[in-house]
Amino acid sequence: MNIMKLKNIKYLFIIVIFFLLGFCILYEDSEKDKVLTEIITQCLEANHYQPQKINDTLSKRTFDIYLKRLDYGKKFLTLEDVKKLEKYTYQIDDQIKNKSFEFFDFSVNTINYKINYVKSFYEDILSKPFDFKKNEVIEIDDEKRNYAKGEKELTNIWRKFLKYQTLTEINDLLTVQEKAKEKKDTTIKIKTFEEIEKQAREKVLKRYKDWFRRIAQVEREDRFSVYINSIVKSYDPHTGYFPPKDKENFDIAMSGRLEGIGAVLQEKDGYIKIVRIVPGSASWKQGELKAGDIILKVAQGEEEPVDIVDMRLDKAVRLIRGKKGTEVRLTIKKLDKSIIVIPIIRDVVIIEETYAKSAILKDKENKKTVGYILLPEFYADFNNKGGQDCANDVKKELEKLRQENINGLILDLRNNGGGSLRHAVDIAGLFIEKGPVVQVKTKKGSPYILQDNDPRIQYKGTLIIMVNYFSASASEILSAAMQDYKRGVIFGSSSTFGKGTVQKLIDLNRYLPEEYNNIKSLGALKLTTQKFYRINGGATQLKGVTPDIVLPDNYTYLDIGEKELDYRMPWDEISPVLFNQWNATFDISKLKEKSKLRVQSNVTFKLINKNSKRLKKEKDKTIYTLNFKEYKDEMDKLDEDTKKYKDIQKDTTGLMVYSLKYDIIKSENDSSKTARIEEWHKGLKKDVYLYEAFSVAKDMIK
Repeated sequence: MNIMKLKNIKYLFIIVIFFLLGFCILYEDSEKDKVLTEIITQCLEANHYQPQKINDTLSKRTFDIYLKRLDYGKKFLTLEDVKKLEKYTYQIDDQIKNKSFEFFDFSVNTINYKINYVKSFYEDILSKPFDFKKNEVIEIDDEKRNYAKGEKELTNIWRKFLKYQTLTEINDLLTVQEKAKEKKDTTIKIKTFEEIEKQAREKVLKRYKDWFRRIAQVEREDRFSVYINSIVKSYDPHTGYFPPKDKENFDIAMSGRLEGIGAVLQEKDGYIKIVRIVPGSASWKQGELKAGDIILKVAQGEEEPVDIVDMRLDKAVRLIRGKKGTEVRLTIKKLDKSIIVIPIIRDVVIIEETYAKSAILKDKENKKTVGYILLPEFYADFNNKGGQDCANDVKKELEKLRQENINGLILDLRNNGGGSLRHAVDIAGLFIEKGPVVQVKTKKGSPYILQDNDPRIQYKGTLIIMVNYFSASASEILSAAMQDYKRGVIFGSSSTFGKGTVQKLIDLNRYLPEEYNNIKSLGALKLTTQKFYRINGGATQLKGVTPDIVLPDNYTYLDIGEKELDYRMPWDEISPVLFNQWNATFDISKLKEKSKLRVQSNVTFKLINKNSKRLKKEKDKTIYTLNFKEYKDEMDKLDEDTKKYKDIQKDTTGLMVYSLKYDIIKSENDSSKTARIEEWHKGLKKDVYLYEAFSVAKDMIK
């Protein structure tokens, strides 16, 4: 046998080995997928609060969710591709039952083919200058935009899309250049429009090269996770599957919290959105990052930013996190579509800022004093017996305020996303004699009641509870109970968040039979198991709590909260429970009328209402010009409006804020704590909502 034949046999042997290994891997993947799907559907059937029948309705929901996630922004699939996929719209339920992945495999092959197709031409588009004098427009809202009719139209969509990206870069580069001219900064080289246009195209090209490189690294397991999540998300938006990633990334996916900058994030439709800012965090101290903002890019200090649109949450987190003291620069799209760069110095959360704290409020009349308690979270240390908890801390603050002889009290739950339900019930008990606070319903059986059994009342006086759109979960339970008891006045946005469900985490490996140990690990399933109901019988789910006195804010005309999520669980009601209402002495109709007159004549509230309408108008505007001059005029106008409304609450209100005597003594030797208190008080004095709550409290006292 000659050497050539030996080589051929050797290569053939290697090919056979690779084929067999590949077959084994595919077989293992297939088996794992079948087992995973079966275990998840069984868990959902057995444990979900509102299990769905695996039928055509679930199939249609799953298809709609998956199609959107398969091609965020309708950038790859054509109408012809979608029609081929739509043949499976009502077959997914049957494939789940039969452990078939025909639709999934076909969808993966389709999207991969179309991604490679776009890769074949996008660089060519960016190799030539765009004509920015031409009058054409682009629809940036994929919900309003149809799929391309064919590959020719898809190519044109990408041309417009890349032209729009280049346009925004040119505008940014020209803005930097204009500011340098104004400041006579010679470090910035002044370039012609043609040079800037070329630089902008190069930046966009680099961004998309990185983006396509990331897409190429997407594995089958990642795509299958999206498919499985499309099934479980058809049950409700808070139910989700988490594949077996490393522990750190898993914890991030579960909590969404970044201790580096202190923001709670949510991945939605390919974008990473700010849900809440953690009190005491780096973002909270910096002050510009707000709930509702969308993160477009992330840069490490002065380095080139990385585009994170369509990036998985855990991967984006790796870019945003970092060591204390380092800088991260976030390119943010605000609610009015304005794009700004927010620099944040990473830091650990100042734990004290998450705890309850209080102050004394007065005005120039100096006749009545109102106590103020800020409760940022319903915290509890479950791992440490006797550890700090919010109910005990609020009780202590009430005792300190009682010694100050306050005439009324404001409890601030704005931006409080919830936490320990048991402690929310305990705080309710500080204001009532005893009785039920919330009803909790599981999948089966009658609802059980959480109640306050302590007959002692820590505070009997005038009470106002402040809420907003981001007051959720336990915040809604407490404010709803106080409203039902008529114990106080609920004051704030037109509604709270509307999250009235409880989730449970299940380790799927627990359900794995021993004979399948070779395919561990399966990951975890978070699913909805309980629902909250007020003591009057109504759910807090979806509707939230409607305050007794409603004030305008920046989100008045926008969809914020649970109602903006797909397939959210409905509002419903159950039987009320017996409880004794508080002997209220206030007339809510008179309080509302007096507040309405003050708000209508208040210049700041007028500006807030105008800004809210402006934000709604800008959010609804989704068609943009690709003519540079027209675009520049639009952006200059937007920038002007943004600056006009940026510092609406920059002036002091006339509210006088004081520390409690006890706190003054405790912090007199701690200069950093004193400085934080002074900064906090400074913000309270500018808070027009707090000043109006104080005015309502004075009306109640009278």
